Amino acid sequence: MLSNLRICAVSHQTISSVHINNICCYKVRASLKRLKPHVPLGRNYSSLPDVDDGDTVTDFMAQERERGITIQSAAVTFDWKGYRVNLIDTPGHVDFTLEVERCLRVLDGAVAIFDASAGVEAQTLTVWRQADKHNIPRICFLNKMDKTGASFKYAVESIREKLKAKPLLLQLPIGEAKTFKGVVDVVTKEKLLWNSNSNDGKDFERKPLLEMSDPELLKETTEARNALIEQVADLDDEFADLVLEEFSENFDLLPAEKLQTAIHRVTLAQTAVPVLCGSALKNKGIQPLLDAVTVYLPSPEERNYEFLQWYKDDLCALAFKVLHDKQRGPLVFMRIYSGTIKPQLAIHNVNGNCTERISRLLLPFADQHVEIPSLTAGNIALTVGLKHTATGDTIVSSKSSALAAARRAEREGEKKHRQNNEAERVLLAGVEIPEPVFFCTIEPPSVSKQPDLEHALKCLQREDPSLKVRLDPDSGQTVLCGMGELHIEIIHDRIKREYGLETYLGPLQVAYRETILNSVRATDTLDRTLGDKRHLVTVEVEARPTETSSVTPVIEYAESISEGLLKVSKEAIESGIHSACLQGPLLGSPVQDVAITVYSLTIHPGTSTTMISACVSRCVQKALKKADKQVLEPLMNLEVTVARDYLSPVLADLAQRRGNIQEIQTRQDNKVVIGFVPLADIMGYSTVLRTLTSGSATFALELSTYQAMNSQDQNTLLNRRSGLT
Repeated sequence: MLSNLRICAVSHQTISSVHINNICCYKVRASLKRLKPHVPLGRNYSSLPDVDDGDTVTDFMAQERERGITIQSAAVTFDWKGYRVNLIDTPGHVDFTLEVERCLRVLDGAVAIFDASAGVEAQTLTVWRQADKHNIPRICFLNKMDKTGASFKYAVESIREKLKAKPLLLQLPIGEAKTFKGVVDVVTKEKLLWNSNSNDGKDFERKPLLEMSDPELLKETTEARNALIEQVADLDDEFADLVLEEFSENFDLLPAEKLQTAIHRVTLAQTAVPVLCGSALKNKGIQPLLDAVTVYLPSPEERNYEFLQWYKDDLCALAFKVLHDKQRGPLVFMRIYSGTIKPQLAIHNVNGNCTERISRLLLPFADQHVEIPSLTAGNIALTVGLKHTATGDTIVSSKSSALAAARRAEREGEKKHRQNNEAERVLLAGVEIPEPVFFCTIEPPSVSKQPDLEHALKCLQREDPSLKVRLDPDSGQTVLCGMGELHIEIIHDRIKREYGLETYLGPLQVAYRETILNSVRATDTLDRTLGDKRHLVTVEVEARPTETSSVTPVIEYAESISEGLLKVSKEAIESGIHSACLQGPLLGSPVQDVAITVYSLTIHPGTSTTMISACVSRCVQKALKKADKQVLEPLMNLEVTVARDYLSPVLADLAQRRGNIQEIQTRQDNKVVIGFVPLADIMGYSTVLRTLTSGSATFALELSTYQAMNSQDQNTLLNRRSGLT
């Protein structure tokens, strides 16, 4: 499933290929606006960059070119027919879902790319849901129409059935698989034919469909256009009125511009998705796709962001990605929502509550950058000099500007009877960081290299917030926590290549969690004298399981605890509870789905908050140890695409891995096995699957939930961890 797709970004005379992975199926466009005088964009190439040749513009990391996949998102700014387009290429592998999430957070529109022979695949659903969450209008592009097994009808039907979307067919393919040679524009009733001898896709001709030369194709296109008009009329009242009043008797008289405007409105309303097709290998269908981006997807002015009214014309930007450059230091990618950014500008970081200065301003072009004097709203900026800014930080012109915006938001919230914290949440809107599911220890080659390793991990963590680093309290070892095997493997490789450290990884382990099955109470007293000051705390807590799933503990207080006492000690109490729930009594894994109620609290005058926190933490740990405990293991959604001949051995192998098969679908000549399997039993599955199917099968994994282990599996795990087996 990790086969390569290509899509072309055209910058004046240079056509450059950019890679995307077909599990993710996403090519995203940050903003679109009419051009103003600007620095000319473009690169000079001796040959056309291509995924297969390993020299794709946006896949510039060594690991990306070696593996043929996208690992980190890359931004490219280019011009197309009078428009400035900011494009971000995102990864498709499930281990790098955060890259997609933080890019979608700042985008105005997206192009979803599908393999025409496979249609909607496992990771497509995940990314489609992410786009729904951020209300991103999108276009669908059915790629690989020249591939054996390509089916336009099947791919469209999979979009309709699996994504529950309404596809608007703006193009029809002329031929499929080996006979694919061009597309028909349903809106204008024209055919676009590419020269078969041209490898770069520049040479093509656009001709109107005529009764004399293409009677069958014209008939099919007319029917498709009429169906498209009726479909859009059902979704857009303004267009329906126009059709009924002026063109009800003959749809052929309806101007293409009127239909395009209506499709644009429908796309922005996200009631349907335009569908186009082509083959990015030879750049067939790429020019019409770029035209569709400019015609149907929104410009920054058409996206309604509520918080902009609070900032008016002041600077408001969101930092959505950080890279480390050896010469320039941290490079921060920003989406500018309002105002202007210039070099040497002092900016205020609302999240970090600090003021920094931008030393240089760059326009991103993958791994190459163009220095520019200013950038306005709607653009993606690359800034140099911000040492404290991180992913998800809100950037404004000054602290006073942020306070003024907060006041406006508060007044607006009062008018609409909303809580003030909602306004604050929008002001500081960031990116949701998923919890890691794998971890392993990492060791430097020698003790003297430990500071270098810590520096490398600190830089990589700032670039990739889904990478967590912690210190094991028992062994003192550094532990890497990541989203999957590939994620940790890439981090290990980057430490070696970029920081020159030959580190050693321990065995990969699954990130289990723990919970409790019954309610228990515990009491604890801490009495210490430090110097001439006595610290005395007595606390009673109850730990109980919650009905709803919660990663963090639910904290409650009994009525007997006075508000005055809570006012001075609440932060310390909650810090102690959270600290206790980080390490469960069985495996030392995080505890989830628990509620902690504080029933009594006695504090001697002069007792420090550190002692309060320590006593509460110890008391909660005591309660957790007394309760009946349960280990929770990560359960993965699994989708295996396999030829019919190999289905039986694959199913037999999954049964041995405690797999739970939900459904077996048919996709063209293949079978698609959909089910659940514990993560612990699927590690190293790619090698086994290749052996079972002679390398023909593919699979995709995604975290579904955490489920309770049965007693036998739990005892086996605990014995293995304690060294008894």
